[in-house]
Amino acid sequence: MAIKDPKTYPETGWGMPFVNFFDSTVVVDNRAKNGRSTRTFLTEGLWKPVTEQMKAGDYVFIQFGHNDEVATKKSFTTEAEFQANLEKYVRESRAKKAIPVLITPVTLRSFDAAGKLEDTHLVYSQIVKKVAQEQQVPFIDLNQKSQDLLVKFGVEPSAFLFNHLVPGEHPNYPQGKEDNTHFNEFGARKMAQLVLADIRTLLPNLASRIVHVKK
Repeated sequence: MAIKDPKTYPETGWGMPFVNFFDSTVVVDNRAKNGRSTRTFLTEGLWKPVTEQMKAGDYVFIQFGHNDEVATKKSFTTEAEFQANLEKYVRESRAKKAIPVLITPVTLRSFDAAGKLEDTHLVYSQIVKKVAQEQQVPFIDLNQKSQDLLVKFGVEPSAFLFNHLVPGEHPNYPQGKEDNTHFNEFGARKMAQLVLADIRTLLPNLASRIVHVKK
């Protein structure tokens, strides 16, 4: 979701295309950071300035899970902590009269030997859904929607959504790259479009600000 450093291009966060989706009445302020979990986003002080600058009527899109769920990472967050942190984000957004939106983590490209896409985010995605239901928060199941998209593309063609490069193809990756977690520009746009489709139905006031291209 994050805005990527130019040295990692063509890696592209799915939040980056959003600046082109809305008219001039909307300011897209992407505060996401690579590698952060619900816990480390708090402990590193990244959430505090968000709440300090948040205004009534702002939409706060909240997506975590990738880095919370892996027990071997320093960012690991237990299931109970993950739920409590999401609830904190919702509570503190609402305290500023902002509108939180919970989003499940976008899928990884992980197909098994039989060509079936593995759901690597199942447990933590269910927690996001649980919090959204209990707190009555708008909810976008990007985990499921992105899985459906990868399956539609197929095992090999789905690689064209991710940061895959052969040696010598791009100066940032002289040895090449095979990254099944992070997207390229095309993949980021496809994921962003999945979220935009749900914005149209879930958030009518924001949807009214979507740019309409004249044909």
